[in-house]
Amino acid sequence: MEFTLWQAQSRDAVHDVLSRALSERRPVQAGRGDAILHEAMAYGVLGGGKRVRALLAIAAGEAVDARPASTAVVGAALECIHAFSLVHDDMPCMDDDALRRGQPTVHVTFGQAQALLVGDALQTLGFELLTSLPEPAERVVTLVRLLAIATGVQGMAGGQAVDVDAVGKAMGQDQLESMHALKTGALIKASVLMGAGCGPASAATLKALEGFSEALGLAFQVADDVLDVAADAQTLGKTPGKDAAADKPNFVSLLGLAGAQGYARDLHEQALAALRPLGPKAGRLEQVTRALLARTH
Repeated sequence: MEFTLWQAQSRDAVHDVLSRALSERRPVQAGRGDAILHEAMAYGVLGGGKRVRALLAIAAGEAVDARPASTAVVGAALECIHAFSLVHDDMPCMDDDALRRGQPTVHVTFGQAQALLVGDALQTLGFELLTSLPEPAERVVTLVRLLAIATGVQGMAGGQAVDVDAVGKAMGQDQLESMHALKTGALIKASVLMGAGCGPASAATLKALEGFSEALGLAFQVADDVLDVAADAQTLGKTPGKDAAADKPNFVSLLGLAGAQGYARDLHEQALAALRPLGPKAGRLEQVTRALLARTH
């Protein structure tokens, strides 16, 4: 019950930051193109979601005694980036999906042109939020750099480019893991390191968190591939079976369903093992990890 309450409070704190940021940027003239864009941004970033990346940032911040106000802003910035990636991924030129978080996708609701702009605007909002942090300038610069690397060619964008190119091609496990270390793992790793970056984290702590986040990022993707096969659309909140239908390589097609499920469990155990040197301070990160292992959507 205590962890459930923490999750709810953390999500509410991040939601409040996002809602306030959008409210402060609401265009004056209703009905104009920028007002429609603003409405679509709110639809894309406030319409639910597990807030996994934000929760990881807040939990990592607790491990280093960071200020909750700072980690809530970092969590909101991460959710802007994550939402922008989903909006773009769902578009016809990428995954062409009509359902996200149980609702019609942004391009289905607002059109492709607005969806493209929503992604662009949410990305810039994420970075703008980081510049508002009440932290020393050098710390803010480090956080901006971590997020930029995780978002660009060394992170999500690069991984998505590999994914687009991989359609219909065979991939070995090393290649698949390398792709997802960029596409999925980079932002998860950044979430943990950015949360820790809001406090006085030692080199040893950062090293442990880096190992933890790398194992967790891969575990999250393997579990996602399993859910894409094993869950229905109502439970999943998006269209299942998309990778198989598009002839994209994934961990289930490579390892089989049982093999992928076992691999996800092994990776979660690796992540938990990486936290042990941190002792009780990593308790919240351990709780988040165990919750992710049990997720059904």
